[in-house]
Amino acid sequence: MYKILIVEDDPKIAGLLQSHIQKYGDEAIVIHDFDRVLDEFTAAAPHIVLLDVNLPSFDGYYWCRQIRQVSTCPIIFISARNEKMDQVMALENGGDDYITKPFHYEIVMAKVRSQLRRVYGDYAAGGERTVEQAGLVLYPERMELKLGDKRISLTRKETILIETLLERSPRLVSRETILEKLWDDTFVDDNTLSVNITRVRKRLAELGIGEALETVRGSGYRLNMAWKDEA
Repeated sequence: MYKILIVEDDPKIAGLLQSHIQKYGDEAIVIHDFDRVLDEFTAAAPHIVLLDVNLPSFDGYYWCRQIRQVSTCPIIFISARNEKMDQVMALENGGDDYITKPFHYEIVMAKVRSQLRRVYGDYAAGGERTVEQAGLVLYPERMELKLGDKRISLTRKETILIETLLERSPRLVSRETILEKLWDDTFVDDNTLSVNITRVRKRLAELGIGEALETVRGSGYRLNMAWKDEA
């Protein structure tokens, strides 16, 4: 079952989209607070987003850019705007497809299923990639971490950092390796790295394994499999 987020301020359209999605056996979440779209997205951790262009406060292009800072999940724009430039802007701001209103709901669903297959299913390169250690599963493409029945959404840097630690667990990961993974050749100070490590510790704590990330003074960090008994 996939989770689909609907960001549409027309209640009738949003309701019909939700009904069609549920017919396919998937979960549809409709946003009602259009000032907190990113917060709602982070809380829902959807597999795909249906995003209107004309929204209160900020338009869909703005929210697409905000989502792209934390996730690579597919975003399909749905809009009454049918000019070529609108479609160009949607794609340039991070969208994956564009559907003009009025539309047939079955066509919307076909495009949704196509994106889901491309990213998570039959057409994904080797299927959806995961990194797992003792039941702790990272989904890098959707920036999601799972342990048991708990799931949390991650930022891009949190995803990269956790992936690096998981791949080497329980071995030590040097500071230099982490810096190279996160910032390439860009110089950052120790405080910046410490802030990111602290954020990852907080994310792990949300899954009940806050003591798993160990600091090896002067050398780097180690992710101990303290969650083994929870798997």
